[in-house]
Amino acid sequence: MTTEDEFRAAVASVSGLTQDPGNDTKLRLYALYKQATEGDVTGDRPGFIDFVGRAKYDAWAGVRGMDAEAARAGYVDLVAGLTRA
Repeated sequence: MTTEDEFRAAVASVSGLTQDPGNDTKLRLYALYKQATEGDVTGDRPGFIDFVGRAKYDAWAGVRGMDAEAARAGYVDLVAGLTRA
């Protein structure tokens, strides 16, 4: 079980990464963070000219239904892998 403190520490450590983890990983981090803090994505999917907004929406929608605890644990695990590399 991931604690709220572990989650907050992982969130804080992301800004200290020395290497760019790449867009796919950043989208996964975004999706897990949003799912952990806000729950399922709401609203309309951004239009095709809003590439960034659409990618973020799609990433978040990809974890729809995941409970907050699982999202926090996934986030912490993903960050732990990035900080070990």
